Amino acid sequence: MSQGFSRYIPPDFDPRKSSTLNAHQGKKHALGKRAKGIDKGVLVVRFELPFNIWCGTCNNHIGAGVRYNAQKKKVGNYYSTPIYAFRCKCHLCSGWFEIRTDPKNAAYVIEEGARKQESDWDPEEHGGHAAWDTEGAAAAAGEDPDTFTTLEKDTDQVATARKNKSRLDELAAASDRLNADPWAVSRSLRTRFREEKKEALARQAAHDGVLERYALHDGVHLDDEEGGAGAEWVAARLGRGLEADVVGKKGDVAALGETIRTNTKRKYDAFHDTSLPQRVRLPRKTSPPPKAEDGKAVKPAAPPPVTALGGLAGYGSGSESD
Repeated sequence: MSQGFSRYIPPDFDPRKSSTLNAHQGKKHALGKRAKGIDKGVLVVRFELPFNIWCGTCNNHIGAGVRYNAQKKKVGNYYSTPIYAFRCKCHLCSGWFEIRTDPKNAAYVIEEGARKQESDWDPEEHGGHAAWDTEGAAAAAGEDPDTFTTLEKDTDQVATARKNKSRLDELAAASDRLNADPWAVSRSLRTRFREEKKEALARQAAHDGVLERYALHDGVHLDDEEGGAGAEWVAARLGRGLEADVVGKKGDVAALGETIRTNTKRKYDAFHDTSLPQRVRLPRKTSPPPKAEDGKAVKPAAPPPVTALGGLAGYGSGSESD
């Protein structure tokens, strides 16, 4: 069954036969095989190498970060801080090496079975100066530094400190102003939030009303600030060769009306691509009426009479006789 304190008790557990669950499952310790040497003070833990080493048995290189099942054991104290030893078995030759903690220097040291790979570059060993030696060889030799150099350094330090102090004072004043009355600051923020929320809800209600009135889908954006319907409208007008700015300034109703009338009179073919240039039809030239020899216009001949067949040729019209 399952208890409320996150412990599983098997149904065959009998507290009269086994005092603990570990004893019922055949465990000598709650950590199982990891604590098989707990009576000797040894606990198996997962240990990661803090630096590169050379194995003392096989002389192979082992990189930092390789993990071992190390035997952890307390070997001493540095004042009240315990010193632990981690005994690991090399995975290349099955040789053992031991690494201990160094609380005094906040580091790890190799006790036996391996040696550390020294890869730190020391400036002093290569003819340079230590990183913390700001005065160079003069300070190392015990000579006094240059007076002007010291004065310039002090002046720069004073100017930097004054600048930083001014900025710190500004930050401290701003912090005191904001934290002087937390209730007032919270009230101001909540009031501003309510106003912004009210405006957002009003814009959303207007937007939804327009969509519902014109039966538009939810993907249509009518907010000009976001570049929605306004940008689409401008793009459509430019594609048709029209001006994008219909009204020069807000409230110019006369210009808007004139534009609407002009667009209404424009001939538009819904089945033709309006983005292409329209074809211009020129009027057909007509020949002048014939004139007589005296200069008077000749009256045109009357059209033939329409028969009962609606102007069609009658039966036998192809013969020469009437």
